Amino acid sequence: MNVLDVQDLRVRFDTDEGPVLAVNGLSLSIAESEVLAVVGESGCGKTVTALAVMGLAPAHAHIDGSIRLAGTELTTLPDPELRRIRGRDLAMIFQEPMTSLNPAFTIGRQIGEVLVRHEGLSKRAARIRTVELLDLVRIPSAARRLDEYPHQLSGGMRQRVMIAIAVACNPKLIIADEPTTALDVTIQAQVLDILRQLRRDLGTAVLLITHDLGVVADIADRVVVMYAGHAVERGEAEALFTGPQHPYTIGLLGAVPRPGGARLTEIPGLVPVLREDPRACVFAPRCARAADDCRLEMPPVRETSAGQFAACLHPGPKEAVLS
Repeated sequence: MNVLDVQDLRVRFDTDEGPVLAVNGLSLSIAESEVLAVVGESGCGKTVTALAVMGLAPAHAHIDGSIRLAGTELTTLPDPELRRIRGRDLAMIFQEPMTSLNPAFTIGRQIGEVLVRHEGLSKRAARIRTVELLDLVRIPSAARRLDEYPHQLSGGMRQRVMIAIAVACNPKLIIADEPTTALDVTIQAQVLDILRQLRRDLGTAVLLITHDLGVVADIADRVVVMYAGHAVERGEAEALFTGPQHPYTIGLLGAVPRPGGARLTEIPGLVPVLREDPRACVFAPRCARAADDCRLEMPPVRETSAGQFAACLHPGPKEAVLS
């Protein structure tokens, strides 16, 4: 059984200008101890997907589809039951720890309250376990850090505190939303090493939300590429990097800086705001490979000759696909 199964997820927001389809028909799955990366430009629906899985989408969001955690359907759970699962079986590392951690409480209290609530530990036992968790995420002088406040820690330490909170109850799934953003490369490598250790030692599955393809190449087993709320390509990470099939994926890889200062490829145009269910390929206006059929029908997701799955009527590697 997969740790997470998402089927035909749709998230719609009602705005003054009309409805916006932030996520449109997304399906994905994650096995035990697997790292699945979801990548794409800002605004493609990555974080909205994560919040929908966590049950933390804004109140004005309309969610359809199925989200199953170890066989339990989350979309129909009453709030009290969802709160029991969130933090115990399902946890999230948020993008900005300085706004996610409470500045008025010590680090020890914020980690300890997870253990008291979900594990039933006494405050004394929770304090002892908190030191162990800080050691796990490689925070030096862990016992001394318990009584410090978030502003007294560096950015890398705050991110590691967020990881400690997330893993406190040995969850089945951790959602990591841009966990290395704004960290220097040394701290970034340390954070990724911690995630590797968790999957190896605890069997934790990770849903990694990122736009950093370097991080994806470093840690992900499989990748889902999102564009305008749709999954346009998915497959094994190595295959996606060596033989991308969707023109958008090729464009993303072409925009990654390379040694030697080679000119980066630009993807022309802007990501569309989808106010209604599209009837044609959403990437067609930006794709030099687009043909008449691309503008007449929505391409189904199907397996390509390279073994990936792409929502493209004319998949294939490399040759000029961007104008």
